[in-house]
Amino acid sequence: MASQKVAFITGGNKGLGLETARQLGKQGIKVVIGSRDLARGKAAVEKLKADGVDAEVIPFDITKAADYKEAYRYFDKNYGRLDILINNAGISKENFQGGNKTSVTSAEVLHETFDTNFFGAIQITQTLLPLIRKSPAGRIVNLSSILGSLALHADPKSPIYDAKAFAYDASKSALNAFTVHLAHELRDTKIKVNSAHPGWVKTDMGGEQAPLDIVTGAKTSVQLATLPDSGPTGAYIHLDQTLPW
Repeated sequence: MASQKVAFITGGNKGLGLETARQLGKQGIKVVIGSRDLARGKAAVEKLKADGVDAEVIPFDITKAADYKEAYRYFDKNYGRLDILINNAGISKENFQGGNKTSVTSAEVLHETFDTNFFGAIQITQTLLPLIRKSPAGRIVNLSSILGSLALHADPKSPIYDAKAFAYDASKSALNAFTVHLAHELRDTKIKVNSAHPGWVKTDMGGEQAPLDIVTGAKTSVQLATLPDSGPTGAYIHLDQTLPW
């Protein structure tokens, strides 16, 4: 139906993306997940539907430019707009427990990390922005991390001071810059752009030692995706708490 909000979640077939889809769907939002592996994406959609969520999947690889155009065509043809974009797809090629290896971080690891976590997020956002502008209240959520905070990385007293994975951290700092700049450009529109830190979550990337479950980890993205008109834009948030850039 025309009044139903439509959300697109990249990397939505598992982990935080899938749980974010579930929580948004429970609020009556139509969720479309982007999945590199279509078979896995279809399996995820069946799980969502079994949970009462109105869900679909489209093939989407954040590193393939052709998939951006196909995503645009899909939303334009089927809905004529996009209400919520959650840039959830992300990778890490580093060992977070391996100590600071900045001096030997390879160009290959930097490029691969930035292609997904930074350039891909920018390109899909720019591609879909004309459709988000057609929403009565567009919301863009960039999945960042507290590890993108330069202020906390520079503070010897901060909890992340010794947690330095250069390529991943820098990609999230760059993504935060995109949030700030795009929010400024769109400040006189109804669109809100924010960075979300989900927390250290029990996912494939976070590992079993992480303190937060996936349900809690998805909450920040869901909150930012469903902000009221009075909500923030250009902010860096974890569970209603503002983080230092």
